[in-house]
Amino acid sequence: MSVVVRRVGPEAAPDVLAVVREAFGARPPLDPPADALGEDEASIARLLSVRGGLLATLDGEAVGCVVLDVRDDVMVLRRFGVTPQAQGRGVATALVEAAVDAATGRSAVVVVAREELPGTVGFWERHDFVVTGRSSPYVELSLWLGTTFDAPDAETMRTLGQRVGTSLVAGDLVVLTGELGAGKTTFTQGLGEGLQVRGGVTSPTFVIARVHPSLVGGPDLVHVDAYRLGGLDELDDLDLDTSLDSAVTVVEWGAGLAEGLADSRLEVVIERTVGHAPADDELDPRRVSLRWIVGK
Repeated sequence: MSVVVRRVGPEAAPDVLAVVREAFGARPPLDPPADALGEDEASIARLLSVRGGLLATLDGEAVGCVVLDVRDDVMVLRRFGVTPQAQGRGVATALVEAAVDAATGRSAVVVVAREELPGTVGFWERHDFVVTGRSSPYVELSLWLGTTFDAPDAETMRTLGQRVGTSLVAGDLVVLTGELGAGKTTFTQGLGEGLQVRGGVTSPTFVIARVHPSLVGGPDLVHVDAYRLGGLDELDDLDLDTSLDSAVTVVEWGAGLAEGLADSRLEVVIERTVGHAPADDELDPRRVSLRWIVGK
């Protein structure tokens, strides 16, 4: 019997609420009471509508959850809970691992625990979180993440793109920068796999923009080549079959141009680590830097 963790949105509010009530209701009485105990289905749905959440199941039964939120360039974990009967079975650790994947490109994962619950604080410390703030009765713990990755081959680049794809939601903008042949399209192919969209992702050079519809009811992928765009007004004029607000938009050659499409964006810079290699050399290693730029 294994734990299954999946990304969910507002549609999963009933299951998430049931886990939150059971998990937080089983904790010792706290003063003040946990805010989570005041949640209802509508409030949980509102929380999930921002960045979604994670739901863990055992044999199809919902037993763990966390709501994902963002603050500046960090991922904040809210309403993290595991039902009493599922504790000690790896559910919490699976949720942490999935949350770290969902935070790819951000500087840290942050959680707030109660100082009256030393076992909970200890759990986070065992997973390499460190105390970064205290405001009694709350303890803030953070796990610092790497934002630079080595990609020695195309498969590693594609896998990194897939990991990033699973972390994105509708309305997200990804700006890809890298010289010709650096691996921008390979990265986007993986990203499309993470989003589970239709159609093989290829360079959009000859069509300027291509839409890949979601196969799972998630956001579509809009893949744009900004090299041939004279300005954002030309992108607005394109006859796309989807709204950018309901899609994930990836713009190659977009630095200095695509930023006006959204207040926040994920900047992906791909660089060669070995100079003077042929542009199509699959053995030429790359270094990928990810940075979330948060609008004011």
